[in-house]
Amino acid sequence: MKPSPRNFLLIICFLAIAPAWGAEPLAGRWLLTRQEVGGQKTDPDPLTLRITPSGNGFDFAYSVPVNDVQFVSMSFTSRLDGTEADVKDSRGNKMGSIKITRAGASQYSVVLQGANRPTASGKMTVSADGKTLSVETDAQAPGQAAAVHTIQVFARQ
Repeated sequence: MKPSPRNFLLIICFLAIAPAWGAEPLAGRWLLTRQEVGGQKTDPDPLTLRITPSGNGFDFAYSVPVNDVQFVSMSFTSRLDGTEADVKDSRGNKMGSIKITRAGASQYSVVLQGANRPTASGKMTVSADGKTLSVETDAQAPGQAAAVHTIQVFARQ
């Protein structure tokens, strides 16, 4: 049986739309727009977060502008399944490790740790409209009475 032109068009439309259903809401280019540390709003320095598919995971690259060039200051690759990943600085040296786990359709739990750094845990949430990424973490340094709560809000670019 030969497919009708209408059925053929429906199949083409389905094949074009289907990959978008599985798209990870976290993937994209994000610009830091707002930041709050310990309840105090601060003016954030320019920071871009790029999250791109890579093999069976996602590459995360934090970059800052240096002489009009985006300089990657920190990067890692995560499968978003809680597997530990190395966090590296701009020279490729290990700074610590991170675990990111899907906690819902557009929500992820995060644990970040490193030598001589407080362990930070929290969540990342992509807004329902996909335009903002909110990152909330709590970090407590040894000897510190209470954890410091940090909120960062990124806008999709």
